[in-house]
Amino acid sequence: MINTAARLQKSPALLRIIRAIYRYKSGALEQTIEGIRFKNPVGLSAGLDKNFEILPMVNAIGFGFMEGGSVTSHPYDGNPRPWFHRLPRSKSLVVNVGLANHGIHEIIARFKKYTREDYRGFPINVSVAKTNSLQAASEIDAIDDYVASLKELEKAHIGDMYTLNISCPNTFGGEPFTTPSRLDSLLKATDRLLLTKPLFIKMPIDLEWREFKKLTDVAAKHHVGGLTIGNLAKKRDLVKHELPDSIKGNLSGKPTQKLSDELIKQTYKTYGDRFTIIGVGGIFTAEDAYIKIKNGAHLVELITGLIFNGPQAIGRINRDLDRLLRRDGYTNISEAVGKNVRS
Repeated sequence: MINTAARLQKSPALLRIIRAIYRYKSGALEQTIEGIRFKNPVGLSAGLDKNFEILPMVNAIGFGFMEGGSVTSHPYDGNPRPWFHRLPRSKSLVVNVGLANHGIHEIIARFKKYTREDYRGFPINVSVAKTNSLQAASEIDAIDDYVASLKELEKAHIGDMYTLNISCPNTFGGEPFTTPSRLDSLLKATDRLLLTKPLFIKMPIDLEWREFKKLTDVAAKHHVGGLTIGNLAKKRDLVKHELPDSIKGNLSGKPTQKLSDELIKQTYKTYGDRFTIIGVGGIFTAEDAYIKIKNGAHLVELITGLIFNGPQAIGRINRDLDRLLRRDGYTNISEAVGKNVRS
C-alpha cells in the first residue's frame, strides 16, 4: 500500500481527482489548537507512514492532519516479520513492528523533497522514539536518543508538533519512561531544549487510572501541551478466541476502544483544558470518533479503521461528524469537546 501510494502521488492530476472524490469539507469541523489550524479533527496515527513516504496522498484522501513515524535517531530494520496479523472478527491488528524506520537524517532529507504545496494547511505531527537497540536501552542513552532527534527536527524546521512515543511495547528495554521518575527525567531534558513546537506524549493504554494519573501529573509539571491516548493494548485476552500464542505483538483497533475512551474521559475530567487530547483507539465510524470528542478529545487519530474500511472512511467519518454536530445543535466541533464530562 505504501509503495503504491508513493507512486500514485507523483501525478498532480491524480491527486486532484483523489481530493475531489474523498475529501469532505465543513467549517463546523475546523478549529485552532495549540496555535495550529486544523481543517478537520481526523488524523492519521503514527505507525502507518513511518518514514513520511506518502504525505501528499494522506493529505489528498481527506485527513485533517497526520502523525508520522515513530522516527528515531538511528535507523532500525524492525522486529522479525511478519509485523502484522489481521483479526477480522475483532476488528483488530496484532502489531509487532518494533519502531522500524529509516532514521532521523534520511527522513528529514525526504521531507525536504516535498514542496510546500504538498502539505500547505495540513499539520504534521512527528512522533519521536528511542532507537530500538541495545545502545539506546539504558535510561541515559535513551534520553540522549530522543533529544538528538528533536534537535535535528528543530534545526531543520520539520513538523508543526512533536510527540514523544514513550509507550511502544515491542522494543529493547521495554517502556522505561512509563514510570513517573523516568518520565520526569526525560521531560526535564526536553524542557531544556526550549522547543518551538507543541510537545505531546503518546501514552500507554493498559494502565489503571491511578497509575495513568501518576504519569499525567508528571507531564503537567513540564512543557507538555498534549497527550495522545493511547498506544497498543498488551492485554491479549481481549481477543483470546482468535489469537494463538505463536503470533507476537500487541493489539490495535476495537480492543483498545473502551480503554481509550475511559482514559480520555478521566483525563479531561481531572485536567480540563490543561492538555490537548488526541484520542486513538478503535475508531471506525463517526460515532466512534464522537464519543472520544465528547469525552474530552480535541482531535482523533486512526489506522486500523483505514486499513479495514479503505480511504473512503475518512471522508465518511468527517461527513457524519458534521451531521452529528448539527443534530446536537453545535455550530463547531470545539463545542462538543468534553460534553460527556461537562454535562
